[in-house]
Amino acid sequence: MTHDHDLVLRPTPAQTEAALNPPPGRSGGDLVVETLAGLGATTVFGLPGQHALGMFDALRRSDLRYIGLRVENNAGFAADAYGRITGEAAPLLLSTGPGALTSLAALQEAAAASAPVLAISSQVPTAGLGGGRHGYLHELPDQAASFRGVVKSVHTVRAQSQIPSAIEAAWKSALSAPHGPVWVEIPQDVLLAETAIPVVTGGDAFPEELPPRPELTAVAADLLSRAARPAIIAGGGVVRADASGKLRQLAERLRAPVVTTPGGKGAFPWKHPLSLQSWIEDRHTTDFLEDADVLLVVGSGLGELSSNYHTFKPRGRVVQIEADLGKLESNHPALGIHADARLALQALLETVTPREDATAADRVREVLAKVADRIAAQELTLEQDVLASVRKALPADSPSFWDMTILAYWAWSAFDAKGPNHMHSAQGAGGLGYAFPAALGAAAADPTRPVLAVSGDGGALYSIAELATARQYDLDVTWLIVDDGGYGILREYMTDAFGEATATELTRPDYVALAESFGVPGVRTTPENLEQDLAKALQASGPSVVLLPAVLRMFAPTHPGSD
Repeated sequence: MTHDHDLVLRPTPAQTEAALNPPPGRSGGDLVVETLAGLGATTVFGLPGQHALGMFDALRRSDLRYIGLRVENNAGFAADAYGRITGEAAPLLLSTGPGALTSLAALQEAAAASAPVLAISSQVPTAGLGGGRHGYLHELPDQAASFRGVVKSVHTVRAQSQIPSAIEAAWKSALSAPHGPVWVEIPQDVLLAETAIPVVTGGDAFPEELPPRPELTAVAADLLSRAARPAIIAGGGVVRADASGKLRQLAERLRAPVVTTPGGKGAFPWKHPLSLQSWIEDRHTTDFLEDADVLLVVGSGLGELSSNYHTFKPRGRVVQIEADLGKLESNHPALGIHADARLALQALLETVTPREDATAADRVREVLAKVADRIAAQELTLEQDVLASVRKALPADSPSFWDMTILAYWAWSAFDAKGPNHMHSAQGAGGLGYAFPAALGAAAADPTRPVLAVSGDGGALYSIAELATARQYDLDVTWLIVDDGGYGILREYMTDAFGEATATELTRPDYVALAESFGVPGVRTTPENLEQDLAKALQASGPSVVLLPAVLRMFAPTHPGSD
């Protein structure tokens, strides 16, 4: 009797010949790039460094496309966006010590947003490992320790024979739900030494699935089917799992209103009769969700930004579907279902009983009207007009990437993403400098549509060097910089809390002249001309900068304790 696990794929004669007689001149670095290609990678991001040169030399013997950024953190943001857009693991090649450590903020964002990034770093030579102080350049007592609290998994290589298996294991880890960044480190001498190991010709690129437990989805389906006032919160897990279609089917079957979190933008149609849109940072929305007798939370941990700053207190039963076990029931007791959002929603679709509720759409309209009245009373016409101009100028199928800036905070609540996986921001970890390098990664992933990046002047200075990258690779990214003379949101926070702001004002360059010095077209615009200037820049091929000098304000908070 033959069992499936007894079956072994036999190499062809050509494969046997190639294995017995590998081409000369290959190194450990070739094993890295061959493994990546065998797993299906086509593009890698990174920055060369002395210990990593074995990998970069091997790139010229491969068919992989290399996109080199000017700062490792920005390379990490670019890889993050590439992973979000394609759903593939995005390789990020880094050097030891300072180069590796400079990527940490980007990897934290990738972890918070479940973006699949495969970081491969060099290490000091093998003789320098083990925690001793050998005095090698870039030496750390335990480099991997700096990453263990940030990435999903760490994979350490000590010999060339370990390279293919370590990278394959990391690839699967990055793409297993929940997606996330992973870390592989390989010593310099292992990368540089000539290798007799056969050419890596393939790999198992299929991650394990995370299906729901059927007894739990049966209970969840019963609760939702019998609910009088069901509601749904859709988070980034719906987008990552490509489950927006199933979410819509379930919401319509249950007649359940849906609100999307900042990370879940576009997971549910903005204009749908059951759409509460994204006004989750609003007391009217919070009150509505608290009143639900059964609340389905899909792909969200209900963290600070998704719970109106932890003021949300559900009174009904909560059903939480979450692929990240650490987030499951971390903030609220729930019927916790540890599963990929797509698989769990499919299971619910197969078992729920359709509901009739003629009042659901009316209740949604009532909440949205209250939100609109609250915003209208604050005389924030400039902010709403600027955001509307961006929406009109940006093609419906183009992705946008937003830095931590006031216009982005507006966009979390008020911007129609026009579809899943179209709007991305750094709200996962909340670091500055995300938007522009991430947009470059998205443009590399899909050159068929223009990409928009939105930054404040403070965030722009984090990634200004990547104008050179945009020009070098002729990436189709338009960068909107809203210049308010400093860290605008921190200026508001400090003024509100202390009466005046400290350390928030900035001396800035002439961004238009600076862009042009890189060979990137730039234009200074006004709120009145923004739509026209931004649309023109997006329609032109290649990179461009649109500068909007404007001081924008935030809408008033609505969580308890606020004015």
